[in-house]
Amino acid sequence: FFQFFTAGMNVLVLRSTFQAGCIRSDRSGRSIHATPPRRWHLNAAPQDDVEVKRDQPDQVLRTISDNGQVSIIVVNGTRLVQEAVDRHQTAPTASAALGRALLGTLMMSCFRGEGEKTQVSFRGNGPFGQIQVIAESQGVVKGLITNPDVNFPLRESDKKLDVSQGVGRGVLSVVRSLPMNEVGSTVVPYTGMVPIVSGEIAEDLATYLADSEQTQSALGLGVSVGRDLSIEAAGGFLVQVLPFAEDATIEQLEKNIGKAGSMSKMLKDGLSPKQITEILLEGLGSGGEGFSLVPRYGPCDEKDLQERMKKAVAALGVDEVKAIIEEQGMIEVTCEFCKSTYRFDEADVMRHVQDGDFSP
Repeated sequence: FFQFFTAGMNVLVLRSTFQAGCIRSDRSGRSIHATPPRRWHLNAAPQDDVEVKRDQPDQVLRTISDNGQVSIIVVNGTRLVQEAVDRHQTAPTASAALGRALLGTLMMSCFRGEGEKTQVSFRGNGPFGQIQVIAESQGVVKGLITNPDVNFPLRESDKKLDVSQGVGRGVLSVVRSLPMNEVGSTVVPYTGMVPIVSGEIAEDLATYLADSEQTQSALGLGVSVGRDLSIEAAGGFLVQVLPFAEDATIEQLEKNIGKAGSMSKMLKDGLSPKQITEILLEGLGSGGEGFSLVPRYGPCDEKDLQERMKKAVAALGVDEVKAIIEEQGMIEVTCEFCKSTYRFDEADVMRHVQDGDFSP
């Protein structure tokens, strides 16, 4: 068992009921995605005041070391996190929190069984409220943060975004949802829960993997927010040591991770996931080209989303639906994951009300 927490990168070694979507309706169809002006600022220079090289594409890369004792996933998700920030209009500290949660959950889900999904929920007592992320094995991920406007001054101790203050303490839950089996029966999801130990996201996910899945791992996450509030770099790595790994292998990994430095700085310096993998597996062999995929922020399927929205509205009941329609002329519903808003008239939802079709 080996353990790190490196300042500037949010790194830890670890030994994190599926909801179809979070939908909110109000009284007030086409998808609407507004982009209000930003009103936040950083109270200091960016986390690493260096020239940023932004030409690297998003990629998730999985590699096995030459000796077969180590599996490593490295992700560059800069564009993915930028899309999430644009959709949710997050303040800088909230951007870092949501970005870390997205990337951590993405790595925990990628390259698993076909159709498997992973849902991670941070339910802390901090002002962020809930942070929830759903990721699929093929690299599609989406998330939400209850209070995206929350922001704090940079920490005096290290001039980093104070994510832990926003998360607070509470419970981290992880649900592994499997597809139906060969005979069409639903497989019961695996659910694990652990306390939020720091609120820094990586350390908490590390604790989950150690305590609930008994996986010896090292997890690193980094999200760098620029002066213009754009995402300069966002990425992470997940190193997992197989049970038969030799002590010499673990010692080499400890050495490599300790000297690798900030994940966000490596990305800002222009290093690709392959190059970062080679740094982390120095002395162990980088295992060839590995397996890769392109991650993306997964807006909900429009047809399926609208159908679920209509059912959710129908659950309000006939009287409430008619009252909203009479007052506003329509019902407006927003998906809290993708922030797409749809408007429905009475005919759109009354069929579900009359049929009693309220399931999500």
